[in-house]
Amino acid sequence: MQKVFKKPDSLKDAPFHYCAGCQHGTVHRLIAEVVDELGIRENTIGIAPVGCAVLAYDYFDFDMLEVAHGRPPAAATGLKRARPENIVFSYQGDGDLAAIGMAEIIHAANRGENFCVFFVNNAVFGMTGGQMAPTTLIGQKTQTTPQGRDHKHDGYPIRVCELLATLEAPAYIERVALCTPKLVRTAKQAIRRAFSIQIADGGFSLVELLASCPVNWGMSPLEANQWIEKAMIPYFPLGVFRYTGTGHSPD
Repeated sequence: MQKVFKKPDSLKDAPFHYCAGCQHGTVHRLIAEVVDELGIRENTIGIAPVGCAVLAYDYFDFDMLEVAHGRPPAAATGLKRARPENIVFSYQGDGDLAAIGMAEIIHAANRGENFCVFFVNNAVFGMTGGQMAPTTLIGQKTQTTPQGRDHKHDGYPIRVCELLATLEAPAYIERVALCTPKLVRTAKQAIRRAFSIQIADGGFSLVELLASCPVNWGMSPLEANQWIEKAMIPYFPLGVFRYTGTGHSPD
């Protein structure tokens, strides 16, 4: 019998520690598949965040760098400038990127640094217990908003793609989701496009991935996927927000 599906070479043979229904594992697999398909495994360096994916270096089978909370874009800038021959990506959650790391991501994008950012938005601080994040929706209940997020007290959820798309320098910005098989395939295409742009020296790319956090949302995995479609996508619309024409074009 012919084997048609296997673990990507760029993933180690180690079980994920993520909670049931968490989609960090899905993102890990998509990144690993694209790295393998592009033949860049021996040249790739990933930057692990502080957050649920803090142990990403235990799963990716290529060079990884662990950095302080929110600082992956700063570390990626130095790494890519020092070693331009390497393919560099940062892997960040919404608490990491859009809270403590907001200054770093804006300035790296504004400079057009030639690396990829994979931004996992699950609308909550996951690792620290489910507190409100910059992307938490209005009315969403968290450990620090037990009555639901109130814009008068907590402000509005930040739309990172729309914010960065106002800058002149970024080459490619797209938001995708992981709640259906079709959307997972679209997410993989976006990840491939981001890597391809970097390979072509095209500049800064960011792919935002709307992902589930069933435990902190208090939902089953199925309910969490349905909530992404019902609540997250209407506020965080999917699509390409910026593309300057370098590398593989959006479909």
